[in-house]
Amino acid sequence: MNPPGIGAARFVGQRVARKEDARLLTGRGQYVDDVVLPGMLHAAFVRSPVARGRIRSIDLSMAREMPGVHAVLLSEDLAHFGVTLLSFYFSSPEIAIPLLATGRVAHVGDPVALVVAQNRYLAEDAAALVTVDYDEEPAVITLADAKTGPRVHPDSDSNVAAAMGEEDDEELEEILAAAPHLVTQEVFHQRLAQSPMETRGVVASPEGAEELTVHISCQSPHLVARYISQAFGLPQMSIRVLARDVGGSFGLKVQPWREELAVIAAALLLRRPVKWIEDRLENLTAANQAREQQITLRAAFDAQGGLIASHSDYDMNNGAYPHGADCNIAVQMFMWAAYKMPRFGFHTKGWFTNTAGLAAYRGPWGMESLARETLLDKAARQIGIDPIEIRRRNLVHLADQPCTTALGVQLDDITPVECLDKLLQTLDVAAFRKEQTAARAQGRYIGLGIATYIEPTAATGSIGVMTGETAQIRIEPTGKVTAMLSTHSQGHGTQTTMAQVIADQLGVAYEDVAVFEGDSARGAFGPGASGSRQGVAGGGASMKAAALLADKVRRVSAHLLNAQPDDVRIEAGMIHVAGAEEMSRSLRQIAEIAYGEPDRLPPGMEAGLEAQYRYTPPPVTFTSAAHACIVEVDAETGFVTIRRWISSEDCGNIINPAVVEGQIAGGLAQAIGAVLLEEIGYDARGNPTAVTYKDYLLPAIGDVPDVEYVHACTPSQSEGGFRGVGEGGAIIGPPTLVNAIADALAPFGEVPVTLPLSPARLLELIKGRPIARHAEPHAPDPETARESFDGMPPVGDTTLPGTESTRDNDAAAAQTVVDGRWKMVLSTPVGPQEFTGHFVTDGAVLTGTLYSTMDPQDFTGTVADGNAKFDLKVTKPLPLTLKYDVQINGDKLTGKVKMGFFGTAKLVGERL
Repeated sequence: MNPPGIGAARFVGQRVARKEDARLLTGRGQYVDDVVLPGMLHAAFVRSPVARGRIRSIDLSMAREMPGVHAVLLSEDLAHFGVTLLSFYFSSPEIAIPLLATGRVAHVGDPVALVVAQNRYLAEDAAALVTVDYDEEPAVITLADAKTGPRVHPDSDSNVAAAMGEEDDEELEEILAAAPHLVTQEVFHQRLAQSPMETRGVVASPEGAEELTVHISCQSPHLVARYISQAFGLPQMSIRVLARDVGGSFGLKVQPWREELAVIAAALLLRRPVKWIEDRLENLTAANQAREQQITLRAAFDAQGGLIASHSDYDMNNGAYPHGADCNIAVQMFMWAAYKMPRFGFHTKGWFTNTAGLAAYRGPWGMESLARETLLDKAARQIGIDPIEIRRRNLVHLADQPCTTALGVQLDDITPVECLDKLLQTLDVAAFRKEQTAARAQGRYIGLGIATYIEPTAATGSIGVMTGETAQIRIEPTGKVTAMLSTHSQGHGTQTTMAQVIADQLGVAYEDVAVFEGDSARGAFGPGASGSRQGVAGGGASMKAAALLADKVRRVSAHLLNAQPDDVRIEAGMIHVAGAEEMSRSLRQIAEIAYGEPDRLPPGMEAGLEAQYRYTPPPVTFTSAAHACIVEVDAETGFVTIRRWISSEDCGNIINPAVVEGQIAGGLAQAIGAVLLEEIGYDARGNPTAVTYKDYLLPAIGDVPDVEYVHACTPSQSEGGFRGVGEGGAIIGPPTLVNAIADALAPFGEVPVTLPLSPARLLELIKGRPIARHAEPHAPDPETARESFDGMPPVGDTTLPGTESTRDNDAAAAQTVVDGRWKMVLSTPVGPQEFTGHFVTDGAVLTGTLYSTMDPQDFTGTVADGNAKFDLKVTKPLPLTLKYDVQINGDKLTGKVKMGFFGTAKLVGERL
């Protein structure tokens, strides 16, 4: 619907040429490595060659004596900055994370020292002269190691980084056992590297005593400025973050990490600009990685193939220093969100290991689609119905909405069934099945894979970090339009799509709109690129701000032209008055008066033509999709050829079809890489085995087919009717491709979903015998580990060396005093949350108050022998009743909190 007085939409929905392309394709982009500042120094890191061990000694003398070296820094040199690395949610980490290793190393590539020199060549040469003596210890590498081996972080309770859900649910187990059909799917997803074209990089430049300018490759300059301020404790310092162009992120750059912050600290220490650019070896060795996880998903069906209940047992490798300790609760929240699942339970765990830490990766919860959609195909084969039909019987239709999922997710406008219908209008399934039968008779194996999903996009309001986005729009005295947005492109084309939206709303030419992003000092605060949100939040902000500005133009024009505002329209940069075309004026003429002759404006109106709007969309805007893929698997070589791919995606009103299709295709390329090619591996000592692109295989252009797009455009409830599309291909692509391969190889049995599905793995199924050499999980013997750890106990044993004889006496002497003030940390779906509490007992009655960033909350409960129990109602991230079960021993508090459908979370605390 067009706003009054604006010409018909001409740009939204069109494939206009991208504004960014001329600059980027002619080599005129500006990336971090292009930044050169006067007096700039260069940094290189000394990194650990062992995965786990103590640092016996470090000799810096030769490096420090080398000409051109300005500093060789250790952890203690940066300690006075007191930097606290934070999670994505700006909360404190579960374990201490140093900028540089402090006495111990926890993974290969762990930064130990920082060399700052006149140029990068000297810095790297000096780094090679640093001698470090390590006492290597047995490394914890795999998920199996984490469960049985020694503690990765000796000061932690165990290797469990985060956990939620219920381990034992007897009622659910009875339902599963009694069902007519019970299908189990085990999935192992390998570790992936995000592999952005531009690796991480930073240039930090102190500007006097009170200002700091940081050029960094990131996803949001505004969030990075906030992060640096909080991590360094520098609220008084003016921090400006610049990120002009970014060569991809995919989650890796959602927050600055150890290396970037260490370089910033070095710049502040030396009072000189310092630059660090990560090379590809560092990126594949030490940068945070993603996706290593495994799941056992069980689903019960009735005799007709209808869903009855399901349970998920999920584990995720967090590495040594994750961006945030994570058990990926989102996998569980969206596992069955698009399906009619009456009962669902889960137990989800994240584990520390001596490997590179966990980071986000495009669609970080994508395991849910991979596990669910492959299970549904397996169930269809087991029950004896068509895989499309089993989805039709269980998907949530529009007529079923609004409704609530088994885990409390509200659904009111998802369209997976409609996407599937559109897909099947393009795909002749019956004709394919005939072709498949004929091919098998010839010894050829082709297969069809189908998958459906819904994706939460543009999350806003339920998580404090994910605010709305802001648009500041100005019509210049020249009549041209300047827009400053809090969005931030990683290659998303936001300069193009936001200009399309603004041009339509203002009634000006697309070419006359210039969009600026990438500067925390320009435009208002916003989270930028994260969670497929910019089209929804940024587009909505642009629409609202442009509408406000267009209204001001009409009012000014009406006043100057002696007309009514409702009679004024803006079209092609011209102001027209209904019935009086001779009174038409250019937008430039009106703008010149608005800025230069304020006395001619309506009484009380401010000069100029400017507007700003911060748009907060609905808490979640869902995107739906159905994909189909046809493959051929060569039975002699195990190679997979993708013959056809069809995408039916509902991303609402489309701003620019070419940008949308580019986002889908990019995600599908990553999906193809994940299923067929990519894998970060480690040997038993924790050495990464794929640190070049000779070993870490990325999809080439010949591996990615030309995708057919069938757009299902159902307007969303957000401003403009937009939906996010950034992560969809990477989420729905893997199960679509795996299902196609499994369908092709159905004559040989079930395809184990252990990624990647390399030719060797597929040949094992086809030939019926082992082909590939698989590394056996390396799990150190607990007793051996105990001896090699200088007496440090293994997982599960919290007795410290030398305290065994006194522990019982100390415990007996400690009085169980519940009353008082307590500092507590609760592991929640959005990271660890810190708060304080005041407990008061009166016999068996407990009363008190919990204090957090929100309003204080009073509670009443019971207490006996130091065991306190009480309930608390919260509204974020969703309305829940939290059931606290706390045990107090002396000045320590431990316990668990039942969080409704989120399951059970850990609680720890200490007396204040």
